[in-house]
Amino acid sequence: MDARFAIHFISRVKKGVMTVQAASPVFIPLVSLLLGLVAGVVMHRSDFCMAGMFRDLFLFRRPSLLGPLVAVVALSMALFEGARFLGLLAPYPFPLLGPPSLINLAGGLLFGMGMVLAGGCVVGTLYKMGAGSLPSALAFVGLVAGSALYAEIHPWWSLLGKKTLLFGGRLTLPLWAGSPPLPWVAGALAVSGIVLWRWHRRGELLRPGQAEGYLDPVLAALVLTGVGLLSWVLVGMPLGITTAYAKMGAYLEQWVAPGHVAALAYYQAESLDYLAPFSRIPLRGGAGPRWDAIAAVQFPLISGIVLGSAASALRLGEFRVHPRLPFSQALSALAGGMLMGLAARMAPACNVWHLMGGLPILALQSLLFVAGLLPGAWLGSRLLVRVVLRG
Repeated sequence: MDARFAIHFISRVKKGVMTVQAASPVFIPLVSLLLGLVAGVVMHRSDFCMAGMFRDLFLFRRPSLLGPLVAVVALSMALFEGARFLGLLAPYPFPLLGPPSLINLAGGLLFGMGMVLAGGCVVGTLYKMGAGSLPSALAFVGLVAGSALYAEIHPWWSLLGKKTLLFGGRLTLPLWAGSPPLPWVAGALAVSGIVLWRWHRRGELLRPGQAEGYLDPVLAALVLTGVGLLSWVLVGMPLGITTAYAKMGAYLEQWVAPGHVAALAYYQAESLDYLAPFSRIPLRGGAGPRWDAIAAVQFPLISGIVLGSAASALRLGEFRVHPRLPFSQALSALAGGMLMGLAARMAPACNVWHLMGGLPILALQSLLFVAGLLPGAWLGSRLLVRVVLRG
């Protein structure tokens, strides 16, 4: 009886997989939407804002404020390496991860400034906008505008990237060193584990809250790490959304100047071309104004984050829209969003892609991005205090 049940169960699973593959047009968008909904709820409940972590690090000089972010990177590193060892991650490294160049450093610098001035990174802007934040809505407008602006400078910026390649164009630190990833990952986990333990011993890691529905950021890190892993296993790459901002800008620009959009090389290129590992769906796409794999992956993810946060805010009675906004704050949010959108294409990619995707596998592109992000966030914090808040 048990054997027959097992055979029946395996048969049903195989039929389920075949059904998923048959429904290929909806599988990837559905997965992205569900992952976005989970991320939106978790980020809203924990106020998991990477921009705020870096800003407060420099304003209050407390490194432990980066604790949730260090936890995400360390947990992702452990899970990604375990999944790679089990053969669950394919392709490895993931698509859209390019060779390291000085442009990664410059993009990280500008992105760090922009996210602090905007009051949120590319996903922080989304979940805060979902909860009714007007500054975040302005930052979202800036993100789309800045991403579209990049298309105008793409040819010469891309050429600069090719001329300033570093580390022989190797994608990851282990590949550059010619060694397996495990020793590097073990060393990084040991260091981050010691740091996290010391912060925990001093009572600086967990932040208990009394508000209804509050989720500690470190616990949120556990969930977000799982979301990132599922994205890689099911979709074939970690979480990323900024190419969709460029695509939105292209759609809007096409209404006004279709000929100009058609003449821009950035909108004609297809940067994504691979086979999704779980569903075996071919994914191809770029930043141009068309429905393709980029749209199928990133548009539902963006929608899910906004809707998940909105549902969480409404459930807790925290959805608020405050239309009266100081001019300096509105200008800072809009300008910061534009700077972030431009920098995310220059880097290329955003903090979520690099910190939750590239850094855990020791991607050299991501290491350079973070090296630029830190001084950029410091500069943004100085501008925020001396210009925006005084204004």
